[in-house]
Amino acid sequence: MLSIEQVRIEGYEQLVIGRDDTTGLHAIIAVHSTALGPSLGGVRMWTYGDEAEARTDVLRLSSAMSSKAAISGLPLGGGKAVVIGDPRRQKTRELLLSLGDLVESLDGAYIAAEDSGFNCRDIDVLADRTDHFVGASTDSGDPGISTALGVCVCIERVAARLFDTDSVEGITVAIQGVGSVGLHLASMLHERGAKLIVADVDEVLTQKAADRFGATVVAPDRIITTECDVLAPCALGGVINDQTIDGLKTRAVVGGANNQLLDETAHAEALAVRDILYAPDYLVNAGGLIRLYVLEKQKEGEAELADWITGIGRTLDEVLDRAAETGQTPVKVAAQITEERICSA
Repeated sequence: MLSIEQVRIEGYEQLVIGRDDTTGLHAIIAVHSTALGPSLGGVRMWTYGDEAEARTDVLRLSSAMSSKAAISGLPLGGGKAVVIGDPRRQKTRELLLSLGDLVESLDGAYIAAEDSGFNCRDIDVLADRTDHFVGASTDSGDPGISTALGVCVCIERVAARLFDTDSVEGITVAIQGVGSVGLHLASMLHERGAKLIVADVDEVLTQKAADRFGATVVAPDRIITTECDVLAPCALGGVINDQTIDGLKTRAVVGGANNQLLDETAHAEALAVRDILYAPDYLVNAGGLIRLYVLEKQKEGEAELADWITGIGRTLDEVLDRAAETGQTPVKVAAQITEERICSA
């Protein structure tokens, strides 16, 4: 039987913890803000060490979703769900149905989508218990393609700024993680003539990138400090931290992962001191969220979606221009823009 616990967290509208001993569900849903609209965010299933680690992750991720929606001009809030467990062994239909009941208990304040360890077929199962979802297998398709396209657009904008070039041809991009976003990004960059370096804990994926795109494969613990023009983190968050930041050998960090900076303020400033351009992750990786909104909520088509995703590059230019004018970090400027939009609502 599903039990639900409500926890009060300052700065967040809701935090609910759901447990079901019968199905093995142990999940947390965080709703950061619904000022602009209902909170939308993916469900992540991961082998967290404990509930405290999972809670920290879901709070950071839901806050990032608020920022992502606001800076992208979407009438959505920020939310996220995490399920503690191994998706390869513990994800069952019964567990997913129980999760659907937990989502339904929030009465539309949270809209579920796919994320790491979760896919559109899992959303199909949630649909048996709740109407508050996007990204089912019969709907808008793989959001990872749109996320990757947004990242690619931003890498092109950064290349134009740093290297005075109209394309990424000949630019070396190191991609950390070649899963649902990173592999699509590798394909797009390869088509545009970029040189690729890749790493992933899954050797099948890195071999695929090597075979298809001529990518150079390095060990996962070396990719962050590999010499490159642009580093594109596309795996889990926190990869730019006190242990890695001094070893970076890149001109820019532009990737698809959420929460790439372990300490957003301190590490953004440390990158600026080293003259490494950092493109705020929640702006760069908004393509997947935009896809879900444009195709499923607005019921618009691929042409309109392409315009929205191209707009990510224009917004990045605005952020970087204002940062250069004011001497602030791009992270600080992006935060100001998102706060202005949320507060105005």
